[in-house]
Amino acid sequence: MRTRSSLRSVLRACAALLVAALVLVPSPSAHAAGPAPHYLMTAFTNASESNMYVYDSFNGTAYNLIRANAYTPPSGLIRDPSVIRHTDGYYYLVYTTNWTGNTIGFARSADSVSWTFLRNVTVGLNGATGSTWAPEWFKDGDGSVHVIFSASTTGTAGQFRPYRITASNSALSAWSAPVALGIPANYIDSFLVKVGSTYHSFLKNETTKYIEHATATSLTGPWTFTGTGNWAGWGSGLEGPALTRLPDGRWRIYFDNYTGGRYYYADSSNLSSFGAKIELTALSGTARHFTVLREDAGDTTAVPTGNRSLRSANFPDRYLRHRGGLAYLDPLSASSPLADRQAATFTVTAGLAHAGCYSLQSATQPGYYLRHYNMRLALQRDDGSAIFKGDATFCGRGGLAGGGTISLESYNLPGRYLRHYNYELRLDLWASGSVFASDASYTITSPLS
Repeated sequence: MRTRSSLRSVLRACAALLVAALVLVPSPSAHAAGPAPHYLMTAFTNASESNMYVYDSFNGTAYNLIRANAYTPPSGLIRDPSVIRHTDGYYYLVYTTNWTGNTIGFARSADSVSWTFLRNVTVGLNGATGSTWAPEWFKDGDGSVHVIFSASTTGTAGQFRPYRITASNSALSAWSAPVALGIPANYIDSFLVKVGSTYHSFLKNETTKYIEHATATSLTGPWTFTGTGNWAGWGSGLEGPALTRLPDGRWRIYFDNYTGGRYYYADSSNLSSFGAKIELTALSGTARHFTVLREDAGDTTAVPTGNRSLRSANFPDRYLRHRGGLAYLDPLSASSPLADRQAATFTVTAGLAHAGCYSLQSATQPGYYLRHYNMRLALQRDDGSAIFKGDATFCGRGGLAGGGTISLESYNLPGRYLRHYNYELRLDLWASGSVFASDASYTITSPLS
């Protein structure tokens, strides 16, 4: 027979579980969320033409080194690395393999910091005495994927001209024969963007060493030069232009003042006129000829901060917790042992890498955060590095499963969500269907401890 005291204990436990299970609706004072831009940059450096460095930034201006020597090809160089995110979720590099020759190199990465060599592609345009330089990705409005490169048939001293090859399969492993862009000889480092029906090429005049601007209504021209000489007021001795679009719709162009060992950027609202060049002092003298890929994570969904627990949307008796240094989804309740409930309680803070997102710190182990590591969610001490801060930052999205839930998208790997699989927490690329949506959705509850 239960005593009155034991009955009160049961009722208290049930009440505590009910409170913990309540979904917390963010108040107006709750931390505001994204979408949060993330700028991924790949570069070769003054120190090495055979090792690629990876940087990232939350604003496209202040760049943090994520990994030095992130990729070394099996042979040759890694000059002029250009990066895109393909439809399969992988990051792809294309780069200059040598000062002379007729190949360009390709590599791939799931996480943007660990790269695998794929292949060298012979463009078939010139032989061993020619030069094939500065390949750049360009994705057209119809989804076709191209590489724009500059080639000289008479080596490094010859007159370069822009060409393109087009991917003929979704694996980016088969390519068309090269096609001239229709831009005259003596131009190099062509970087393309498209706005509406107009193609824009920013490229270096090899004689004057100015970055010039040409437009066309077709990828193969005819091209009209709308900005020549010192049209932008940046001076000469420049190369390696690369553009990215900012969240407010403006464009940012980066370029290398190779004669002075400096890197600059300038902004424009219309691609016709740009502001004054601004030096990237932290990169000057180190980084060379890079490209920047902007991706956005999260939306306007706010995640309540402070001590919280995260309950699975499709297994409501299970909560996110750490165990043995890794994250799992375990069945827990108000009557579970205190140590287990503490392991399922996290302090939700402003994101370590981006204040518009969130980081989850152990409520009982200050300085230890959930971060992704080889796509697995782990609890590790913040080592102060930029890569840790990025790995430990997640952006809120309206729950993929609906019903007032919340989903968490990786800040530095946008498109990958925190989801459970066999009750193990990991980052997975978004997939259609109700299973993924439910696996990647949570309710934010009061803390279990």
